[in-house]
Amino acid sequence: MLFADRRQAGQILAPRLIRYADDSDVIVLALPRGGVPVAYEVAAVLHAPLDVFVVRKLGLPGHEEFAMGAIATGGVTVMNPELADFHIPEAAIETVVARERSELARRETLYRGERPPLSVEARIAILVDDGLATGSTMLAAATAVRRQRPKRIVVAVPVAAAETCRSFHSEVDDVVCAHTPEPFDAVGLWYRDFSQTTDAEVHALLAAAWDAQARRDT
Repeated sequence: MLFADRRQAGQILAPRLIRYADDSDVIVLALPRGGVPVAYEVAAVLHAPLDVFVVRKLGLPGHEEFAMGAIATGGVTVMNPELADFHIPEAAIETVVARERSELARRETLYRGERPPLSVEARIAILVDDGLATGSTMLAAATAVRRQRPKRIVVAVPVAAAETCRSFHSEVDDVVCAHTPEPFDAVGLWYRDFSQTTDAEVHALLAAAWDAQARRDT
């Protein structure tokens, strides 16, 4: 299966989530930026509110590829339990956290303006991205969402490495991976158009989704 682009991928993913349609407890949370076009289509089919769930990795100073933890929408901070083994000075950790909090706040303001994030508590949160390779960002998002006491967490992606998809069954309540090719290699290989989603596209799709939700609420 080769997706034309992220919008089409969302159209293919959405029917696999139809059991969550027209449920007032359901919210769709997109991991920006690439997850937003996918999640837009999912939210439209499910008649569910759409929001972004911004996650920022906290890279280990000098070895940024290693995640000390992550911060996410809602003021949630999740730290890697292995961090103590590295004996990183507290001041260095605080510097990274402050920098990433600033970037997270910038992105949230850029994407939603003054609009507050959707409440996750006691809701069915469907976390959507354009694919899962290692799944580290999605895992950070799921962990952060869990801290906000949802009723249920669902991970949904158009394409994923099979082993990564299976691993999420022990982390969340439901996992929907539309396509798990073997060999997998990389998310972008399964899209004809995998060009970067722009901030302007994210803003436009969120605005359209919010307008649609306002019409449903009237």
